[in-house]
This record gives sequence, C-alpha cells and structure tokens, in this order.
Amino acid sequence: MSEKEKIYKSGFVAVIGRPNVGKSTLLNHLVGQKIAIVSDTPQTTRNKILGILTLPDAQILFLDTPGIHKPQHKLGEYMMKSAQQTLREVDLILFVSDVSESFGPGERFILNMLEEQTIPVVLVLNKVDLIPREKLLPIIQQYSTLRDFTAVVPVSAATGENTERLLDVIKGNLDEGPQYYPEDEVTDQPERVVAAELIREKIFRLTRDEIPHSTAVEVEEMKTRDNGDVFLRATIYVERESQKGIIIGAGGVMLKEVGRLARLEMENIFGSRFFLDLWVKVKKDWRNKEGSLSMFGYNKSPRR
Repeated sequence: MSEKEKIYKSGFVAVIGRPNVGKSTLLNHLVGQKIAIVSDTPQTTRNKILGILTLPDAQILFLDTPGIHKPQHKLGEYMMKSAQQTLREVDLILFVSDVSESFGPGERFILNMLEEQTIPVVLVLNKVDLIPREKLLPIIQQYSTLRDFTAVVPVSAATGENTERLLDVIKGNLDEGPQYYPEDEVTDQPERVVAAELIREKIFRLTRDEIPHSTAVEVEEMKTRDNGDVFLRATIYVERESQKGIIIGAGGVMLKEVGRLARLEMENIFGSRFFLDLWVKVKKDWRNKEGSLSMFGYNKSPRR
C-alpha cells in the first residue's frame, strides 16, 4: 500500500479510573507535554480535559476525566456527571487501575458502571514499576474473570514502560477518520485555564489535608506586554478564613512559593517570562453553591 493509500485513523478516548491512579500522568506522557495537573492527592482533576496526540497515521483525542468517587458536595456531583457523560461520547475507554493498590469497592463500582457500555474497554494496569513482576499475572486474571476486556495493557505512566504498546492497541481500535485539530495543538484548554490549574497544582503540592479540595483559582487578567512578558493576576478562593491564613503563610511565605513554582512552570510551558500577582479570598462553602460553581466553570455541560 502506498503512502497516499494508508488509512488515517482518529477518535475520542476516555481515560477513567478511581482518584489517584495516575490518569493525568498517563495523559501527559502520551501527549508528550503537560496539559493536566498532577498530584498525589486524590480528586485533583475536576474538569474533562482534552489531550491531543497527532501521529503520522492517526490523531487520538484523549479525554481525562475526574476520578470516579462518591460525591460529597455539588462540585463532586458535577465531577461525576462529567465523567459519566464522557463515556457516552467516545469511541474507546481506557480503564486505568493502580496495581500497587488492592482491588476494592472503587474498582467494582467502575466495572458495574461499564456493564452498560457497548464500546470497547481497554484495561490499563498502571504503576507496574511499583510491584514485583510475579504479582502482575494474578491481577490480570482477577480482572479477566469480571469482564471481557478488549485488551489488557500493563504500563508505567511514570517511566513510560509499555506505553508504545498501549498506543498500538488504541490505534487498532479506532476507525478511519479525519484530523480534527492542527498537528501542533495538544489541548483545547484556553491558556487562562491552564494557568489557573497550574496555580492550583502548586497549592496541592505545598499544602495538605482539606486545603487543596477547598481551593479554586480564577485568572482575572492575563496580558502580554510589549516586550513579550506576560502579566497574570489571579485570585485563589478558599472556604474558610483559617484556610486563607494557611495559603498565605507567615509573612506571605507560602503564597510566594506557590507563585514561584507556578511561574517557573508557566514559563516552561508557554515559553515567555511571567509576572504573577496572586490574591487569596474567602468564599464560604463555594463547592455547594451553584453560583460559585458557575463562576469557576464547574457546572457547565462538559463538551466533547
């Protein structure tokens, strides 16, 4: 078959799983660039994120979804609706599971949710670098008794192990289709959204307990100056005064570090010098208020 006769494939691929199984790390690795924030704290991803991988023979459109969990507030309900709606819009599902953790109710819940799906489901067993090899086969056998998967692919998103095999499996399950996006695009997320998520990621990294989950970030101004530098002003919202004090820190030390780390990563991703002006405000119980969720973009219908 000549080069011109080769079939070009494309399709939408949902990436689902429990919180903290490595979905965002896997997406970033497959796309080849950071587009989703990463943290060892569960429920980091709140919105559906599109990652675009353009290859010579295919364009794969990954949809990273919030971790499947039992909602505790309206924000959690939105996150679950986003994940469930995604499953109705895609051509293939990647069910990512963490092999370093025991099989539990979370995995069973997702398997039950997948029972009504007729589209192909690939089981991606992530974090194989954290377990002895002899433990992998029993895990594969356990899952195989519960569902007939299209394929089972053990990988390590952290090291990249076997991810090329995963891409081959994905392409093998996509149909002929067009190139939806230009080859130099890796996400449909606006720059302001990416910047806000990077700030939120640094809060996840530097704080613990309930602080990260009570945080939202709104970029109020982002403009490029005549010399090419970017000025960005953003407000970090929390739910209680005590949380505001923690994020600011003694003498503003914590907020300065959040800004420093976010600035360095923005400069790496966007290729420009950044100047950040960060503020912290209290918006009580914002995760349970429709107006606040709308303000932060969390109650909009997820888009394909």
